[in-house]
Amino acid sequence: MDLLTFALLLLVLLCLLLGAGLWISMALAGVGYVAMYFVHPSPGLFLASAFWESTGSWTLAALPMFVWMGEILFRTKLSEELFNGLAPWVRRIPGGLLHVNILACGIFGSVSGSSAATCATVSKIALPELKRRGYDENVAIGSLATSGTLGILIPPSIIMVVYAVAAEVSIIRVFLAGCIPGLLVMGLFSAYIVVWALLNPDKQPPREPPMSLGQKLRASAQLMPCALLIVGTIGTMFVGWATATEAAAFGVLGSLILAGVTGSLSWQAFVDSLKGATRLSCMIMFILAGAAFLTKAMALTGIPAALAEGAAHLNLGPYGLIAILTVVYVLLGTALDGVSMIVLTTSIVIPMVQAAGFDLVWFGIFIVLLVEIAEITPPVGFNLFVMQTMTGKEQTEVAMASLPFFLMLVLTVVLCTVFPVTLVTGLPEWLLAR
Repeated sequence: MDLLTFALLLLVLLCLLLGAGLWISMALAGVGYVAMYFVHPSPGLFLASAFWESTGSWTLAALPMFVWMGEILFRTKLSEELFNGLAPWVRRIPGGLLHVNILACGIFGSVSGSSAATCATVSKIALPELKRRGYDENVAIGSLATSGTLGILIPPSIIMVVYAVAAEVSIIRVFLAGCIPGLLVMGLFSAYIVVWALLNPDKQPPREPPMSLGQKLRASAQLMPCALLIVGTIGTMFVGWATATEAAAFGVLGSLILAGVTGSLSWQAFVDSLKGATRLSCMIMFILAGAAFLTKAMALTGIPAALAEGAAHLNLGPYGLIAILTVVYVLLGTALDGVSMIVLTTSIVIPMVQAAGFDLVWFGIFIVLLVEIAEITPPVGFNLFVMQTMTGKEQTEVAMASLPFFLMLVLTVVLCTVFPVTLVTGLPEWLLAR
């Protein structure tokens, strides 16, 4: 049997196992076991070693702590304080408080690391307030659904940690590389809102009375706890005072202090945050373990090398390969979550990307942007589910409201591909070389 036929049979087996409802981690490990069985007499030994190596990592310890930090903040008054602190500064810009959705999601995303948590937390406060003031509901829903994806692009990000571990690249470099694309996405979202507001003045509420500088500054004082948490978590990494794992520990401590100061740290909230973090962390680690075993199996069978060689023989060129991978990831996003997309494809895609000469840090941001697109792509767009629950609307309505912002994400992918050094890899290279 040739390698291509063998690879297709393994893909069919994986689809059958996933379609049967088997856990993703078990499906990955099962396919890896079958692949290993044909090339090695003792696949069980590789299974045990792969599970231990993939989960017994000090670097990976950052993952559950970032998850726990997001769970704690999800139960605090941080989103309400963000909304109240940012609102005075954007009320005179065309689009008004709709810009708060983007800014609040960007800031909250930088301390939660989770797309769904960012979307749900900010929406809980913003939607009723925007509706009460007479803002267009479709634009409000679309901006919140898509801005929530900033939780996985602006560091620290759970998805970035998963990719960095799977691709064996520096977590800090990937975090730094996500900063400029994150700001670019926020800028494009706000630019669209300004254009929409200027073209649709009849859909805007009356302008609110101006506030003095002193009133704005007093309202912005509510942003201080969040700003301190961001500096304590991300700043320590960027200046080299702490590793990603140590910074995650600082983040958990800071979020616990913040929750205690705001009076939202009840014993029940603490237990619920710990349970939620444990469930999500265990799920991700099991998936990583299954993917690690599949990666070992693929390496021994020679399938990734053969695919990389085959792609090279097609003479697609680097951008042709990226175009194909974009289509593949968008299609995967209609059926899988972001973590699964990354761990399912890393073992096959990384050799192809390296052979094409792409930087793996840049490729990590490229994948994260595609995962962002997947978060608002039916039928399995997690942020669409969140907004559907928050608003009671059909998923198709939420998806249509998100379409203009979806196109802004696509534009960001194009810009980051055309200008990789300027927008992605230049910042980590410059900062870490100092």
